[in-house]
Amino acid sequence: MARQRRRDTAPETALRRSLHSRGFRFRVDHPLPGLPRRRADIVFTRVRLAVFVDGCFWHACPEHGTAPRTRHAWWAEKLGRNVARDRDTDARLHATGWTVLRFWEHDDVAECAEIIAETYRALSESG
Repeated sequence: MARQRRRDTAPETALRRSLHSRGFRFRVDHPLPGLPRRRADIVFTRVRLAVFVDGCFWHACPEHGTAPRTRHAWWAEKLGRNVARDRDTDARLHATGWTVLRFWEHDDVAECAEIIAETYRALSESG
């Protein structure tokens, strides 16, 4: 597990490239306020928008998530904790006025970038 990239994965960099080409500037792998040891993949601090790009295996994607054949119980517990932590992070951020967007690594990059752009514009206009 130590060899798994925590940041700069291919889906993250593709999304960042798309956002950057649209003129957006943001923070990468940024710590979240009031949540020690938790970071968002892309953060727009001014409008309080946190974006996560979740891997299918590590976050138990209902479409593409797989279960390892060995140590099945241990992995099931581990992946369950990951999902529970994701939900806790979302709830805590929402409670402090943040908007959270989550995408799967297999989602279309252009569609994700468009959703982020629309959300950013809406938050900029309202705040």
